[in-house]
Amino acid sequence: MKNLFQKCVVVMALLTLSGCGYNQFQALDEEAKASWAEVLNQYQRRADLVPNLVSTVKGYAAHEKEVLTDVTNARASVGSIQMTPALLNDPAAMAKFQAAQGQMTSALSRLMLVAENYPNLKADQGFRDLQAQLEGTENRVTVARNRFIQTIKNYNVVVRSFPTNLTAMMMGYETKPSFTVENEATISAPPKVEF
Repeated sequence: MKNLFQKCVVVMALLTLSGCGYNQFQALDEEAKASWAEVLNQYQRRADLVPNLVSTVKGYAAHEKEVLTDVTNARASVGSIQMTPALLNDPAAMAKFQAAQGQMTSALSRLMLVAENYPNLKADQGFRDLQAQLEGTENRVTVARNRFIQTIKNYNVVVRSFPTNLTAMMMGYETKPSFTVENEATISAPPKVEF
């Protein structure tokens, strides 16, 4: 009789654990880390491509030194930030990381404008290959960020919903910062197209 009682207690404990969302927290936390790792992977790919792009452009646009310096500095800024899974739980570090990535995006945009001003550069096969790689990388970064945003949304919903929010409080799970843009007000304005 005592053995049957112990088995019942174990079964009840297992049912309680699975019903409280503990396992769901574990799964979502791992999914968030994996999604963030993919975002970092795509950013790293972009950072690796930039030196090649800069070298190619340097040969044609030596007097656009300021733009090239900005790109090099932006890459150095991105590289100086430790990209670890702990970044997910630190909103200040996450904001710093996103600001550095925004600086890199801005510098690359100016670099592409330099390319527009040099027809010989646009015709160079090496530059065209790098440009295509960069465009593909930007698309991959966008897809990875979208997946990360969705994963964090699912995680945060579970953290804030009843009754799993009780488990979150007991286990110390908190909402995680999602991806955001540095200059939301600026990009919400419609772009001006001038010919």
